[in-house]
Amino acid sequence: MRSHLPSELNRFVGRERELAALHGLLTESRLTTVVGVGGVGKSRLALRAASAASVQERYCDGVWPADLSTVTDPGLLDHAVMEALGLTDHTSRPPRRILLDHLADRSLLLVLDGFEQLVDACAELVCELLRHSPGLRVLAAGRLPLRLAGERLLALAPMDDEDAVTLFADRAAAGRGGSTLTDERAAATLELCRRLDGIPLALELAAGRLGALSVEQVLRRLDDRFRLLTGGGRGVLARHQTLRTTIGWSHELCTPAQRLLWARLSVFAGQFDLEAVEYICVGPDLPPESVLDVVQELLDHSLVVREDGPAGLRYRMLDTVREYGADWLAATGDAERLRRRHRDWYLGLATWCELDWFSPRQAEVAVRVEAELPNLRAAMDHSLDCGQDTHLAQYLAGTLWFCWVGCGRLAEGAHWLTQVLEADGGHDSARLKALWVLGYVSVLRGDTAAAIAALHECREEAERTGDAVARAYAVHRMGCLALVSDDMPRAEELLRAALAQYEEIGELNSNVLMARIELAMAVAFLGHLEEAVVMCEQVVEVCADHGERWARAYALYVLGYAAWHAQDLGRARALLTECLVIDHAFHDLLGTVLALELMALVAVDGGDPAEAAVLQGAAEGIWPSVGLPLFGSACFNAAHVLCEERARGRLGDPAYETFRTRGRGLGLDAAVARALAGTDETAREAPPARDAPAPETRGPAASRSVRSEGTAGRSAER
Repeated sequence: MRSHLPSELNRFVGRERELAALHGLLTESRLTTVVGVGGVGKSRLALRAASAASVQERYCDGVWPADLSTVTDPGLLDHAVMEALGLTDHTSRPPRRILLDHLADRSLLLVLDGFEQLVDACAELVCELLRHSPGLRVLAAGRLPLRLAGERLLALAPMDDEDAVTLFADRAAAGRGGSTLTDERAAATLELCRRLDGIPLALELAAGRLGALSVEQVLRRLDDRFRLLTGGGRGVLARHQTLRTTIGWSHELCTPAQRLLWARLSVFAGQFDLEAVEYICVGPDLPPESVLDVVQELLDHSLVVREDGPAGLRYRMLDTVREYGADWLAATGDAERLRRRHRDWYLGLATWCELDWFSPRQAEVAVRVEAELPNLRAAMDHSLDCGQDTHLAQYLAGTLWFCWVGCGRLAEGAHWLTQVLEADGGHDSARLKALWVLGYVSVLRGDTAAAIAALHECREEAERTGDAVARAYAVHRMGCLALVSDDMPRAEELLRAALAQYEEIGELNSNVLMARIELAMAVAFLGHLEEAVVMCEQVVEVCADHGERWARAYALYVLGYAAWHAQDLGRARALLTECLVIDHAFHDLLGTVLALELMALVAVDGGDPAEAAVLQGAAEGIWPSVGLPLFGSACFNAAHVLCEERARGRLGDPAYETFRTRGRGLGLDAAVARALAGTDETAREAPPARDAPAPETRGPAASRSVRSEGTAGRSAER
């Protein structure tokens, strides 16, 4: 059968999974619609699928394309489809009748493209044709679904990284000058493809600029992508000549309410949820009760993408779509008001998350704050941009201590805290909190100078202003600093003082529990292991009462050390296993690596020096992502030294190095899986990390090791 489909002008790249899925839908349903944002490749995919030999052979009357993109009058729709089918009729019969009569007994696939500006009329036509033509199947490609009974949808997402880079390289090589992308440009090319959201049209337009610009130059100019990405080749649809006209075509198809919400949604960075939209984006012209319906309409237009993940149902706009909306928001003069409402919402969210961190919802908080980080960053940025709101940036950076410390983001926390403290916010309480949090983060990162400066300033200002809460936290974190600096008497003194102040002001939360664990570590290093065990058992009980798991993991670490010290290796392993599971679920790299260090010691004393060497190697590979290995502390390092001595003594240096090197080659998940599986070589996959989120931090108190039979202290959880 002769094909009626147009020939491809350039190479079709990637999309194997999407093609397979589309072929399956064509087999199952009489109406299949490919939907997606403008420029994502809907038309190309539909035509490619329709051109497959297996599809062509299925229809004895052929596969016929109908490009409706230039038809704007619903009254001309039937005529356009007739023309696409090669029908001419000079009688007085209506065109709809002609179509029905022609298709009644035929086996035919009709490919409708670019119908979104006529979606209602097109839906009516397709419905009638399918009802009267049993041999007809329709493959549609557009920005909206037809919403007919029996319609199957294929939502076409942007290209993945691999396909995007391949497409960009192919079009670059085919363009003027035949640009070849070298390995040296691989990183810049990947970043470019990601910043263009993997949208094929944007990638092809960017490749077209390589005749005059390098990849790096194109990348630098993407802040004004709508001006840069123009100049599609001859033969390209007018709406695809530039990125702006492609997205603008979608804008023209929207109702005023849809355009308004599109513009207002541009204030979000990354994902967002419906509750945030209903607070931030409403107004007299967009009442709260209408928001859900308009969001659904934008989803139908493929301008908003639905994403289901650990944090639940959320939405996202592609950067290209968001930037177009941002331009319109700026033109309305409403951008500043929307950004303030956005900031206020995320200030409230951070406050709620901090309170709920000390609760059974701790895991939920960790997942939520990770999903919201782009918006929380945007809120801090906006507060810093408005000089009079610097105190709000300080408040937000300090309130997020649990994210920086508890979810593995020490470096980012240090960045934000340092930045917000450079400005004078004029609010003592917000600044003092940011100071003690910076001190805490700096202790964990091994930045002693920064920790001392922040904590001493916080303590002095707290005493001057009478802020008992800030003073207690400053004293607490100064005790942490003494702990990791091997000054155990000073650490004990400061931590006991901080706990007394916490009790006086009625403070009880995860920080307070960490102070108790840190005190337990200090007294253990001083030789009072039984007292340390009692302290940590009490912490475990409080954690159980409140549903707290983050601090619990560190208490279990100390109890695991005590069990090892008593040579109850089975109990030690059980405690450390639970500790490691929690730490890995939170992505707490510090807690994870400390647990691995101690599990290596349990392994060597359990008669498996090879496994101990592997775990030590794995820990060695993780430490650079945490900070100074074992804080540079002689006390914390003692258990590591002891384990290495015993493993080397039993294996010999060559074998020890072989196993340690093997451990260094393990990734984080593989290392955790191995530790949890013991010596079972078949178990190599880590449990899903996300019962709670991910920290790489942990107050220095998290893992204190204890002195053993007169030797130096064993391993520490910090």
